[in-house]
Amino acid sequence: MLSRTASHVYWMARYMERAENTARILNIMHHMSLLPQGTPEGYQEWNAPLNITGTLESFCGRYEKINADNVLRFMALDGENPFSIFSSVSRARENARSVRGKITTEMWESLNSTWIELKRMRDKSPKERDFGQFFEWVKERSHLFRGVTHGTILRDNTFHFVRLGTFLERADSTARILDVKYHILLPSLKDVGGAVDYYQWGALLRSVSAFESYRKVYRDVITPMRVAEMLILREDMPRSLHACLDEILGILAGINGGSGVEARRRTGELHARLHFARISDIFDFGMHEYLTDFLKRIMALTDEIHSSFFVYGDAEPVSVFSRMPSERGFALTTDDAHLVMDGGSNA
Repeated sequence: MLSRTASHVYWMARYMERAENTARILNIMHHMSLLPQGTPEGYQEWNAPLNITGTLESFCGRYEKINADNVLRFMALDGENPFSIFSSVSRARENARSVRGKITTEMWESLNSTWIELKRMRDKSPKERDFGQFFEWVKERSHLFRGVTHGTILRDNTFHFVRLGTFLERADSTARILDVKYHILLPSLKDVGGAVDYYQWGALLRSVSAFESYRKVYRDVITPMRVAEMLILREDMPRSLHACLDEILGILAGINGGSGVEARRRTGELHARLHFARISDIFDFGMHEYLTDFLKRIMALTDEIHSSFFVYGDAEPVSVFSRMPSERGFALTTDDAHLVMDGGSNA
């Protein structure tokens, strides 16, 4: 399989997963913004999506105020923001177009129709109250694309790289969503265990489609330690870190070639840290510190996968944002392949 083809299908899946995960992050922020705020500075919570994606400076250069309406538009439908849902779907489509002959007709039609409808939605310029419905639509289109992919594509290396991109992006996103609650949206001491705190944990579970699963497993009040255990360590929870590393480990083992030995080693090491971990030890170490360390390791694994499987020739991949999480806890998203869509086709 050509490394260029592998790169395109990998980033096609990764950008589509990123669009869904951005919708999930914004949806939890949107729901939390509807709660009565304890202080007049409640709007500062909307810094979170900007800090997570490293776009705060870019946002402030174009908008005067950080508020719900401006951040939602910037992160959802702004084509000049490389981390918006609009940009992610656009880049997913461009990657798919570059390997049109390697994916199925149903996959292309699903992505292309999503892109066409998304452009129509942007032209309509939805109001803030309409964004909840928009985020659900984005999630449904991502689910449709993933279902069509699983139902139509041959189980060869193309399929393996599609799944590899999906689960790397999902692991990265789950860690960031959890860190938003633990570090950025941590309530004041008087709110811990209160109604607002309970609602926020419930909103976080819903943002990763885990609310019903939590009730089925624990059958009790929502507590921070159990939420963290479910989203980090439970291998039967589809969006947990453990489940994602299970998938990545199996995928890399299924990809032929000796060039991925180091990537498999790094994956096995990270998987073992999750498989044998205890949630009490994670809390003793520090939740934010643990998630920051995980993100560093997943970034290093992503770099190793790039160097092992993707050859860019003269078009070197570019890191758009700082690789290191900041000391305030805003672990910045990294993206090493913008040039793959726009100028890397000759690689």
